Amino acid sequence: MTDKLTLVLGGTGKTGRRVAARLQERGVAVRIGARSASPSFDWTDEATWAPALVNVDRIYVCFQPDLAVPGSVEIIAKFSRLAVDAGIKQLVLLSGRGEDEAEAAERALQASGADWTIIRASWFFENFSEGFLADGIVSGSVFLPTDEVTEPFISCDDIADVAVAALLDEGHVGQVYSLTGLRLMTFADAVAEIAAAANRRISYQSVPVDDFAAQLKADGVPDDYVELIRYLFTSVLDGRNSSVTSDVERVLGRRPRDFATYARETAATGVWSIAA
Repeated sequence: MTDKLTLVLGGTGKTGRRVAARLQERGVAVRIGARSASPSFDWTDEATWAPALVNVDRIYVCFQPDLAVPGSVEIIAKFSRLAVDAGIKQLVLLSGRGEDEAEAAERALQASGADWTIIRASWFFENFSEGFLADGIVSGSVFLPTDEVTEPFISCDDIADVAVAALLDEGHVGQVYSLTGLRLMTFADAVAEIAAAANRRISYQSVPVDDFAAQLKADGVPDDYVELIRYLFTSVLDGRNSSVTSDVERVLGRRPRDFATYARETAATGVWSIAA
């Protein structure tokens, strides 16, 4: 093992904290890249970038809030060039499956001269338990601007396992992995499986995207995040990702985790229970 550090950007988030934990379990020295870390890292503050790169030899790049937001391509291009100029060659980028803007950011990182690996991920299982869908699950009513479009939801644990393999093992440089779960499901299907696992009644209703966006704004969600959600539900969730791949098995030698397992194990933690 090198005595240098692996920088995990987004290291307190859904995938980043899992990547960091797995690296540490394998004896790798990790630096967490986050505003709350020391040194602090903030994608919107370039002054924080160089200090985070000191004594680093590889990076898990997870951009916040999403590669689809305006300006992300320029930021990824500038950051990856800075990393290469600092002597860091290996960059593993978490990207979005079926996002044109994300693919533009991928190309910017690839042009930096780094040894790169791209991980394109489907919607996370954990958005139902650790993300913006969790409140609706707990309240018993989920409203989303999507109906019959299917998505091959994937576990953040599988994403983290692939990312760690790409960072530490041979044979992943120059590869683009498209990660999906085992099967296609609608959001209504996913909510129904969660309801069964939690032994609760949880309704699902499809609503017009404008009504959904208006409710988010009324709830105080920032405008840029509302527009990101609008983009994801109107552009990305149009059927373009309604297919499964074997890339998880190709990298890890095992099948991806199934949604039913996630729902059962997560329900057992009580995270979806009605608050007393």
